[in-house]
Amino acid sequence: MQAKPKDRISTVQTVMIISNFILGAGILTLPRTVTEKTQTPDGWISVMISGFITMMIGLIMVKLCKRFPKQSLYQYSQVILGKWLGFILGFIVILYYITLSAFEVRAMAETTRLFLLQGTPTWAIIMPFLWIGLYLIVGGVNSIARMFEIIFPVTVLFFMLVMFLGISIFEVDNIRPVMGLGVKPVIKGLSSTSLSFAGFEVILIIYFFMQKQKQATKATLIAIGIPIIFYAVTLIMVVGALSVGGVLTQTWPVLTFIRSFEITGFFFERFDSLLLVIWVMQLFSTFTVSYFVAVLGVSQLFGKNFQTISFIVLPLIFFFAMIPTNINQLFTMGDWVGKFSFLFFSLTPLLLLFVSMLRRKKNG
Repeated sequence: MQAKPKDRISTVQTVMIISNFILGAGILTLPRTVTEKTQTPDGWISVMISGFITMMIGLIMVKLCKRFPKQSLYQYSQVILGKWLGFILGFIVILYYITLSAFEVRAMAETTRLFLLQGTPTWAIIMPFLWIGLYLIVGGVNSIARMFEIIFPVTVLFFMLVMFLGISIFEVDNIRPVMGLGVKPVIKGLSSTSLSFAGFEVILIIYFFMQKQKQATKATLIAIGIPIIFYAVTLIMVVGALSVGGVLTQTWPVLTFIRSFEITGFFFERFDSLLLVIWVMQLFSTFTVSYFVAVLGVSQLFGKNFQTISFIVLPLIFFFAMIPTNINQLFTMGDWVGKFSFLFFSLTPLLLLFVSMLRRKKNG
């Protein structure tokens, strides 16, 4: 699948795709997973550091992409490493995105079943999301970008509103002292943020769809910066409202935080149901991009029709999504996906950039 004239996205759409992709299931559990590691209120510092590391890796990815502006990772990895090594690397990336899309759609089903559709079988919730995702990605990257133009502003506005209203139960003493136990807990918290930033590597795939590729550096930094702010503010507000001990006892601490206050006489007095609706859209965004990138990879590696492959990949996602038998196994799956993403996409672009410069490979 080559990028056609209509398969082009603007810089703003690129920012929205990357930011939406990062903002998936992680934010609902992030306060608990980070606080479990740090055992202090300093998890927001871990998130900030992890975010800046992610930005540095993102800059390396953009530098690599600029050497191959007319190709995606699946194509130029074969140019750099040779046909077979590049094929293996591309196949690993495809498996990663199938697994990530399966995790996101299962997390979407679990939150929907737990809070909105109690007693409904998991498969019955997953199937409609899969078919809607299929319908969307068949329209190409422009359909996905246009959907994000609707979802992203709504998410940002609602997030700001909820955090502002949550100030009423915020206790500043719950986040003090800052680094009271030194830097060691902050460093320990870095490993638990890996899933939350999974998805930034999508720039390696969507770069060649950009209309203005010269703005890729700016787009990547802004796109990663938005989730950094989201995550840091969320951690500060949730830990400040619930305390470290309170966060550790909650499976979904962000939902507990929102349920902890209500605004009498406001248009919405309780915000948890509204949050779930918005965050289901956010999870769906991450799922659709993962699905699209996986299908694009199979299409480019095997030279097959994109629409045909989209139907073939769908049952694979369903199979992977049904592997976890409970919520704990789902969280374990997410941890492994996040760790793999951080390690693999930290090292691989650097290696590819080094080898391409060494072998003077480029098509720009």
